[in-house]
Amino acid sequence: MVGTSNRMNIKIGNLFKGDKVIWMILFLLCMVSVVEVFSASSVLTYKSQNYLKPITFHSFTIITGVIVAIIIQNIPYRNFRSMIPFLTIFSAVTLLWVLLAGAKVGDAGRWISIFGLTFQPSEIAKGTIVLLVSQILAMSQRENGADRNAIKVILWITIPTCVMIGLENLSTAVMLFCVVFMMMFFGLVPIKQLVKLAGYIILIIAFALAIIMLVGHDISDEDKELARTEQVEVSQEKNIIEKIFHRVDTWKSRIINFGKPMPAPEDYDLDKNAQVAHANIAIVTSGMVGKGPGRSTERDFLSQAFSDFIFAIIIEELGLLGALGVAFLFIVLLYRCGRIASRCEKRFPAFLVMGLGILLTSQAIFNMMVAVGLVPVTGQPLPLISKGGTSTIINCAYIGVILSVSRYSNKIRCNNG
Repeated sequence: MVGTSNRMNIKIGNLFKGDKVIWMILFLLCMVSVVEVFSASSVLTYKSQNYLKPITFHSFTIITGVIVAIIIQNIPYRNFRSMIPFLTIFSAVTLLWVLLAGAKVGDAGRWISIFGLTFQPSEIAKGTIVLLVSQILAMSQRENGADRNAIKVILWITIPTCVMIGLENLSTAVMLFCVVFMMMFFGLVPIKQLVKLAGYIILIIAFALAIIMLVGHDISDEDKELARTEQVEVSQEKNIIEKIFHRVDTWKSRIINFGKPMPAPEDYDLDKNAQVAHANIAIVTSGMVGKGPGRSTERDFLSQAFSDFIFAIIIEELGLLGALGVAFLFIVLLYRCGRIASRCEKRFPAFLVMGLGILLTSQAIFNMMVAVGLVPVTGQPLPLISKGGTSTIINCAYIGVILSVSRYSNKIRCNNG
């Protein structure tokens, strides 16, 4: 019996290859996800009249994501280069598709459906850009760093992609550009070029903010909340310009709301800006250890408690210690990606693993900052924790790529003695 048990443990252990710490982080985040999504899905439970349906689907999604990670970890990282042309074409086509005929929820059209599978093309486009930039940086390395023309090629690819994403999902576009900028920094692009680019970005942001404040209309918080919770579709009777820039009103409202001073607790109007208000209530009533898993009260009032604002529910139920624990897991993930990159003898896998590590961590930080009110409200879910379909699976695929690099780069290192 002992021998049989050992053989079973060996077989199970063989499934999970690569960096063991990253596997542990993935499993811990998935455990937190199952518990907190189950707790935060009270609204979905009420609508479906089935308390098991939301968590059953989410658990199935997580299991599928882990299986995807297991499969991808067995693919040698050098094979990812051959996927670049296909992923580039697929991302470009689907991003254009979602702009012209994407399914809308509220006032945002971010989803398309292929063969019954609904997903956000921006999720795939993010990984594709990281893959492309990694390849460009690897090919452009010289004795003193990256070739001076590398930044031009990267921007010609990144800017159009960010523009297409940004028209429907500005926060994702901004985050993706920041990830690329950090990849160029680690990829030894000349500092002078990066400083010059940063100056241009500041000017563009200032100009864009001015246009948004001049052109946009301040939408009432009640209207935005109704559109989001009831999934009201935006009228299609608009010209092409209005369709492309229909999110300007939302951007202006979020900027205005973020700039308003925080009211005193007795002055809070819970009918206005309800998401931020209830997120703040969840945080301030949490304490060090929280109310306990499944004991949140604000989950019933936060329309996106299981997605955009799940970190607020984590703080309410697990307290400050639990929130710091979740943040620590993402910090360790980024640290392990750095360790893996430092051990790579080839540049492409090093840039790839760092890019994906920065991508996952920056999205997590963005979500946490929204929950605690440090940045305007956006639609960024918490990677590997928030309820999601294809986004969860794709994030697990990113983990699989990181594990592949950790596995095969170690093999190359060992073979080279």
